[in-house]
Amino acid sequence: MESPDLRRRTMQAVKSKDSAVEMRVRRMLHAHGYRYRLHRRDLPGTPDIVFGSQKKVIFIHGCFWHGHNCARGSRVPKTNTAYWKNKISRNIARDAATRRRLKAIGWKASIIWECQLKDEDRVFQRLTRFLAPPIVKK
Repeated sequence: MESPDLRRRTMQAVKSKDSAVEMRVRRMLHAHGYRYRLHRRDLPGTPDIVFGSQKKVIFIHGCFWHGHNCARGSRVPKTNTAYWKNKISRNIARDAATRRRLKAIGWKASIIWECQLKDEDRVFQRLTRFLAPPIVKK
């Protein structure tokens, strides 16, 4: 069993932006010619990737933190269980409210879950359906 001090240090190391998962998606999009902005604070939820001219955003969610229904997302810590269930349910509610606010101002959002990156080709196909083809200047 890990000590509370070790757990605290582990949790403090969790990044809210520029995570390894986010970087994988960004590199994939950039390699295929897509250009985007990052973490626009003037938009609800500060989306991870923003395509301003198309009014489309991408959120890259960690399965545990955002309560995904996969094996990793459905885990509940054995200690402080009530706190974690409450925290994750608040995150889920906040995410839904963010998507509603974006829709209300005319933006479309797509969510990429951490577990989905096991199949990057499938994720890329989904993103290309969500996004218009990149504009290539000749």
